[in-house]
Amino acid sequence: MPTVDIVLETADTTGFTLWPVAELPPYRALALSGRLTPDETGSALAALAAHTTGTSLAGTPAPDAATLLRGALAEDEITADGGLRFHHTGLGVTVTPGCCCALKDWRDWLALADGELPWLGHDPTPRLELTPDTLRLWPDGGFDAEPPPTHPLEIPTADIPGILRSARDDLRGFIGLVEHWTTRHAPALAAELTTRLTADLSVDAPLPGEPAKA
Repeated sequence: MPTVDIVLETADTTGFTLWPVAELPPYRALALSGRLTPDETGSALAALAAHTTGTSLAGTPAPDAATLLRGALAEDEITADGGLRFHHTGLGVTVTPGCCCALKDWRDWLALADGELPWLGHDPTPRLELTPDTLRLWPDGGFDAEPPPTHPLEIPTADIPGILRSARDDLRGFIGLVEHWTTRHAPALAAELTTRLTADLSVDAPLPGEPAKA
């Protein structure tokens, strides 16, 4: 049975000193949820700030945490590379979003209901094939004429709404951690940052089968 996480790509935090971050390698997938440690939450926020502002975190990118976060809040939207990551332990297959796949676009998987495939980035370029009942995924080979010879990860298309609800729950848990984290490191921005993340990551919009909010 596959597991699904919602992930973002970590940033290079070598020499970063504005707030504590976890010792994570750069440009790897970090699963977001309400189970992150404070330092992992700091790493996620560093990645969001770096991607949103287009700046390097090496050395000291701003005089303090609040200044860097204000820079991100001043942009049109806060986001990072990322999306849904699928893993099947039995098959040893992991399908991770490639470069230029945006965390904010996790809802694009809803297009499967109309027979459309979401963009999953490149280098690697995950390959997706859709049948009436099943979604088939490979870690790479999305630009090839024929599918790779390896066994794909298969997911019933009927499971996609539940997968998206789980991803949304993890995003909500992560944003709850961000609120606590910001209260400690940049208290004046806690409410604004959590409100922006909720909006920019489309966390509160209803999913299929849910009533629209008044």
